[in-house]
Amino acid sequence: MMGLSRLVTTLFTALVALATVAAARADDYPSRPIRILVGSAPGGAADIGARLAADALSRVLKTPIVVELRGGGGGLNAVEASLAAAPDGYTILLAAVGSFTIIPAAKHVSYDVERDFIPLGTVWRSAQVLVVGAASGPATLSQFVADAKARPATVTIGSAGVGTVTHLTMELLRHEAAIDAIHVPYRGTGAALPAVIGGQLDALFSDVGVVTPLVEAGKMRALAVTAARRAPALPDVPTMGEAGLPGVIGEVWFGLAVPARTPPGIVKRLQDALAAIHGDPDYEAKLARQHVSAGEPGPGPFADLIKHESAKWRAIVDAAAIKLD
Repeated sequence: MMGLSRLVTTLFTALVALATVAAARADDYPSRPIRILVGSAPGGAADIGARLAADALSRVLKTPIVVELRGGGGGLNAVEASLAAAPDGYTILLAAVGSFTIIPAAKHVSYDVERDFIPLGTVWRSAQVLVVGAASGPATLSQFVADAKARPATVTIGSAGVGTVTHLTMELLRHEAAIDAIHVPYRGTGAALPAVIGGQLDALFSDVGVVTPLVEAGKMRALAVTAARRAPALPDVPTMGEAGLPGVIGEVWFGLAVPARTPPGIVKRLQDALAAIHGDPDYEAKLARQHVSAGEPGPGPFADLIKHESAKWRAIVDAAAIKLD
């Protein structure tokens, strides 16, 4: 029978060997292409954001990074595929506001964001804007709220679908402004835009980048931006806070995350690389052309964002009794 001292020595030697192997892997990382899993269809904001980040990261890490679309399930297919992959840093998830903060509040999911993932940093933050038809819509947010209060259960506000950021931002507006407006879900923002322009829909929440050309063309009027700061694309449009409703903050955001079992050395390498691209002028210029920003650099701000948004959207989901099952 092995003596106690010999057993301790053997275990210690094994632990040192494992630590040495892990360190060697981290030092050698990356030695082959990396993939980013995206839970959406081609051509959308998630796809664009992932590809822009992949291009910038590939220059820092000096290795190819490919974007792999895993649409379906509201983004859950990509989440589950990332957790099923080896936690070796070669499979990264594009973490989205929906799959990380909204869907877990509205239905049962197989993962726990805080337990199962390590945030690397944000790559996309896009404010929403409340728009109305230019021909018949009110000129200001205060006029819109006053009209909604004067005609309860009459004014309609569209969204890109039940459980989307646009829907929850609309519910947040109803709560903060104490108005009784009717939610009209569409299959995507694009389907709702003609209804606003034509006057069949009173208002709509949408990404700044989507509606800016229509606002500039005089087809829509932007009332307020749902962010802490004004949107550079619409500098004359006040924030919700400036217009009197500081609690109405709603953004589409994406970040990168890896499974919690990923080796710490590889996690640190990825976090540092992602923080570095936030200062890349080419990357920032490409984001600006999409009317978005990369957000605040570093894993800490991204972890804080996830925590804050999870609590905020869970409260709205519960209050509005939104179910996605």
